[in-house]
Amino acid sequence: IVPEGTDSHTFEPRPSVADLLSQADLVLVNGLDLEQPTTALARVNARPGSAIVELGTRTVTTEEQIYDSSFPEEGGKPNPHLWTDPPLAACYARISANAMKAADPANAAAYEVNATALIARMHDLDLAFRAASDTVAAKNRRLLTYHDAYAYLARTYGWEVIGAIQVSDFEEPTPREVAEIIAQVKAIGVPAIFGSEVFPSPVLEQIGKEAGVSYVDELRDDDLPGVPGDDDHSYLGLMRFDLATMVKALGGDPSMLIALDVTDVTNDSARYPQ
Repeated sequence: IVPEGTDSHTFEPRPSVADLLSQADLVLVNGLDLEQPTTALARVNARPGSAIVELGTRTVTTEEQIYDSSFPEEGGKPNPHLWTDPPLAACYARISANAMKAADPANAAAYEVNATALIARMHDLDLAFRAASDTVAAKNRRLLTYHDAYAYLARTYGWEVIGAIQVSDFEEPTPREVAEIIAQVKAIGVPAIFGSEVFPSPVLEQIGKEAGVSYVDELRDDDLPGVPGDDDHSYLGLMRFDLATMVKALGGDPSMLIALDVTDVTNDSARYPQ
């Protein structure tokens, strides 16, 4: 429902989406207040017997939720970007598979086969990133990004998010805040900061120039690489690209990530009847 390259936080679905949602047996959303307008429309138009499953809300406990400068606790909305953390994304896969099995028990075996294969591939991604992360100097395992999308990733792998340009009200930072960030980047000495291929940030580019560090504007947290049908047009392809880009720009060796198999895991013998 949310088009690629669109901000899930602010996307307002067209009224015609209500008809689509009214026909759905199962609606999967991230939850944690990420796509509020879409979720609200789904709840209003849900048909009897259907299910709306919030993946992120079911993945972490209240105590495990992260609040930070972009998602302050007083705002009541935790950071919702769990999927950029491979172990948490594997939980999304398991929850999704279980929901599909409950909604369509006739095809439960097929969902289970494919979920098991996908989760195994996510485990490979986790191991590859841990190995690649070890090649990055500890002082460089710091992220300044266009959007606060990597807080859970940083916690899992021992990295540090030193800042995100998109602040809690989703407006650009003030000139004073920009000056403070430039001073922080200079003091910390990270070799690169990261922007988005999908949402360009002149402010981040300015920070990179004035701080004398590389500005890498290629990351994407929910817009898939390539086009539908490509092997890398997938969650695995997205994360392989982002993590390899981070590791390389920060002085590490991304080869184990680049070598990761991101081809379709769907088992041909577990196809679903029409």
